[in-house]
This record gives sequence, C-alpha cells and structure tokens, in this order.
Amino acid sequence: MPDSLRIGINEVKKRMEAREEIVFIDTRNPQAWAQSDVMLPKAIRVPVDDLDKHLYEIPKDKAIVTYCT
Repeated sequence: MPDSLRIGINEVKKRMEAREEIVFIDTRNPQAWAQSDVMLPKAIRVPVDDLDKHLYEIPKDKAIVTYCT
C-alpha cells in the first residue's frame, strides 16, 4: 500500500483535535474483534472480507480511517 494512503495515529489525533469529521471502520476479523476489549465508540464494524456488502454504510463526504490487527 502506498504511504500516501496511510495515516499515523499522530495525524489522526491532530485531525480530531481540529474537529475534522472522521469515520472509523473496524475491519478486524471476527475472531480478533471478539477477543478484543478495545473498540472505538461509533466505529463502523465491517470485516474486511465483507466490505463490499457494507459500502452503503460508509459516508462518502467524510475522511475514512480503517484499522485492523
């Protein structure tokens, strides 16, 4: 993946502090998701293998940050 498509935690924090609207998408596999006790509030839960089935849930007018393990 090109670095231009990656964003680090410091950049995410900076954008959140600037009140930029960011949509977080949790793409962890079901096992990793079930074993985790850390979940971002309001994150859209979409396993990466099912992404195409959930495209309608993802806003097109906001910054998107996906994360996984």
